[in-house]
Amino acid sequence: MNSVGEACTELKREYDQCFNRWFAEKFLKGDRSGDPCTDSFRKYQRCVQKAIRDKDIPIDGVDFMGPSKDKPES
Repeated sequence: MNSVGEACTELKREYDQCFNRWFAEKFLKGDRSGDPCTDSFRKYQRCVQKAIRDKDIPIDGVDFMGPSKDKPES
């Protein structure tokens, strides 16, 4: 599945691969220490937030997910 912004699609794929690898190889085997995908997620999150602003998609009242629930940058 592509991202909301074309420029974000590759970042999404990188994050998805990282997450799926961590989930299968660590989390499901009981290793819940750390999150090696935080940097990938944040890069992707910033890209999506920019794409949302650029496309004037209304997001009032939407909570953003993430490791620290970062709010969109203005």
